[in-house]
Amino acid sequence: MSDLFTPEALDQKVSRVFGHLAIDKRRLPSSQLNRRNVPAYVAEWVLDSLAPGEGPVTPEELSKIQTWADRFLPLPSEARIIRNRLLNGEVVKVLTPVEVEVVLTRRVKERVAQLKLLGLSEVYIADGIVEDYPDLLKQGMWGVVELMDTQKGIAITSFKPMQASVNLELFKEKRAAFSLDEWRALLLTSMGYSPWAFTESEKTYLLCRLLPLVEKNLHMLELAPKGTGKSYLYENINPRVRLLSGGNVSPAVLFVNNASGQWGLLARFAVVVLDEVQTLKFEKPQEIIGGLKGFLANGRLTRGGLYETSSSCSLVMLANIMLDSEQRPILSPLIKELPEFLQETAFLDRLRGIIPGWKVHKLSGDSFAQGIGLKSDFFGDALLALREDVSANQYAVHTITLTGRKRYKRNEDAVHLIASGLMKLQFPHGQMDMEEYETYCVCPAIELRQLVWEQLYMLDAEYRQYDEEIRYELS
Repeated sequence: MSDLFTPEALDQKVSRVFGHLAIDKRRLPSSQLNRRNVPAYVAEWVLDSLAPGEGPVTPEELSKIQTWADRFLPLPSEARIIRNRLLNGEVVKVLTPVEVEVVLTRRVKERVAQLKLLGLSEVYIADGIVEDYPDLLKQGMWGVVELMDTQKGIAITSFKPMQASVNLELFKEKRAAFSLDEWRALLLTSMGYSPWAFTESEKTYLLCRLLPLVEKNLHMLELAPKGTGKSYLYENINPRVRLLSGGNVSPAVLFVNNASGQWGLLARFAVVVLDEVQTLKFEKPQEIIGGLKGFLANGRLTRGGLYETSSSCSLVMLANIMLDSEQRPILSPLIKELPEFLQETAFLDRLRGIIPGWKVHKLSGDSFAQGIGLKSDFFGDALLALREDVSANQYAVHTITLTGRKRYKRNEDAVHLIASGLMKLQFPHGQMDMEEYETYCVCPAIELRQLVWEQLYMLDAEYRQYDEEIRYELS
């Protein structure tokens, strides 16, 4: 453990070390940009472009921000006004998400942009823009678009994306300027939480929510009561993270649309989050569970054998759980509140771990960030860039060995992957002693996988040929 440090001292260090990549997290709520229904990584980009600084937004800055937002950041209710301006021949500039579809039929072969917030679905976009920004074809991108009515219809005449540049080696070097406690506090602040409001164990559980971003195919379940901010992070971290909350979930949405050949969310995003899975409506649940079991096991996506591809997407499921008066889960097994088809042991076994969100207290006003953190667009891109760093994965494989009468490979693989992810998050520069590695990486990895193992042990006698407790040794 490092010496005690103050919020003020940490803020000064973060500003000094990260410079323009840092932002005062207090400014976003006071800017009122969150009322525009844009994610934090967009709102912070706007805020820092218009009114950089520290401390709450001043009345003069607020007026400037609101004037800009009224002009360039229309509300969904103003979509008809934008379309009317285009009809009148105006050139319109707006900040909006853009997705591009490729239409291939006998009569039509073209790329068309979709601006869903504006209700525009067949917008002409120049080939050069799509070639310059291929992510438009994947999960889409936020950016400032210039629109006008042309002979070809409504067209995007220019596109300026909202992008952060990430130098991963520089990110790792800057980690060395911080103690472990300071770095964990910075990570939490960058996530939007106040590190001073949580215990050390709660901090670790919150950091575990980042694991699917830094590791490929790290599939997890978080069980927690309402009010613990399960979906807060995923809504605001990065455009390559897609949160599904409410509505229908079909095989075409997740895997591939066999009629059109369009790949689903698991092929196009880095992380897909199913929020409040008890309330989602699953179409063809048996087909979904069959496809998910294959994907979770080997990263392959297919549907009916018509299309097949590989994907490194991480799947996260968020579910509410009932607690007793002592804040302990009421039902056993823990997964009893999941839809019945998701309780199948062959599916649960393929999940790497369960985050015990019930061990994190409900969020209050004091739970949210009040200091200097990393800008959300840079932070999210840096986390996703860590996926390509294999050194932590190799370290986990070489140092962690599960012991017992029989070794179960999926337990070992899960522990290695979770420990690797926690190392990437907390020790991206690779500098740590074995005690720190065990305390902050290995023990939490064992705990998260143990919760999966306990459900399997309880539900299926097949697993009882192995030890009930997952044990390990470090070399």
